Amino acid sequence: MSPESLSRQLRDARRRTRLITCDLEGPQLFGPKLAIVNPVLWELGHVAWFQELWCLRLRSDESLSESVLEGADALYDSAKVAHDTRWDLPLPELSATLSYQDRVLDRVLARLERELDNEWFLYFVQLALFHEDMHAEAFHYTRQTLGYADPLDRGSPGKGALDGDVELRGGEFLLGATRNSGFHFDNEKWAHRVELKPFRIARAPVTNSQFLKFVRDEGYQRRDLWSPEGWSWKDRARGPRYWVERDREWRERRFDEEVRLDGDLPVMHVNWHEANAYCRYAGRRLPSEAEWEMAAAFSRVTPANLGGSGRVPVGEFAEGDSAAGCRQMLGNVWEWTSSTFDPYPGFVRDPYAEYSEPWFGTHKVLRGGSFATPVRLISNTWRNFYTPDRGDVFAGFRTCPIE
Repeated sequence: MSPESLSRQLRDARRRTRLITCDLEGPQLFGPKLAIVNPVLWELGHVAWFQELWCLRLRSDESLSESVLEGADALYDSAKVAHDTRWDLPLPELSATLSYQDRVLDRVLARLERELDNEWFLYFVQLALFHEDMHAEAFHYTRQTLGYADPLDRGSPGKGALDGDVELRGGEFLLGATRNSGFHFDNEKWAHRVELKPFRIARAPVTNSQFLKFVRDEGYQRRDLWSPEGWSWKDRARGPRYWVERDREWRERRFDEEVRLDGDLPVMHVNWHEANAYCRYAGRRLPSEAEWEMAAAFSRVTPANLGGSGRVPVGEFAEGDSAAGCRQMLGNVWEWTSSTFDPYPGFVRDPYAEYSEPWFGTHKVLRGGSFATPVRLISNTWRNFYTPDRGDVFAGFRTCPIE
């Protein structure tokens, strides 16, 4: 991005952060102490702290200047401030937190005007931009988890399922980001050759109606469908995280409302264990991330259901089909893959050391983005990653037949 574009995008990211959180007040700024959320008030301050650290405080000798907020490091450094302590910190009040955000952003924008050709600085500006984008989506997760109102107006529902598979010939494939193609996180670097066997993959993600058959056929009670780890996780679950059964009808909670299942929407809030169990039930499998990336090749971020306000049916956005004929590879819901989150060959850690390396080997890879992911964040090579038990994420999956 050019400095002018970065300036616009920074303002847009802040606008989105405020839009998603501006109605929260009082106890909602903290919420219960849960492992899968942060206190909203802490997270708002952390976004500003991260931007200030990398864009204003970091010196060329890697030392740090002082923050404009006294004691900021002791409050907001996520690598050092234990998660469970974040509810108990002496955080500034909301008005002071928002003022901190404003002061930092104003200084970053002013520096952008002065240092148009400072590539080192521009790298960190884009890092901070994408970091805020990721936290904006995380605020959506928090609102869903805690049952707060939908932060954005939902779009009009469309119609349409999409069945069938597409066939790919496999062969040699470049997995990962190519050099000189813009900003990339360290876990995307760099493109390397992999050999793929011919395979088929579903044209669309698994829908609510398809997953409902698994639920009604006692898929959650059949131990043979689950890995040992998945069965141990499952406990007494009978359906996806926010599904509820009333009078023999399955419904789902969307933010603060309970609604009827829309059969053509992609199933969402299923974790990796649930996706894997469904695949065993259906006689299919999850794609590897290399297969997913090959199938997604030449998908377009516009049109795609990114940066929107909710899921759309899996048949929508035909204009964004990949070259192979797969729909909604980008946007709508994140998609679990079979792959463990591991480094690519020759991995070199970027300056933000805590982003990728601590999570290698313990997380599963998701691809594609969700309706809450900003368009600028996503590409075919972008790797998301969560532990296989996380069902709070806006994630679904698509499947491959077992050849």
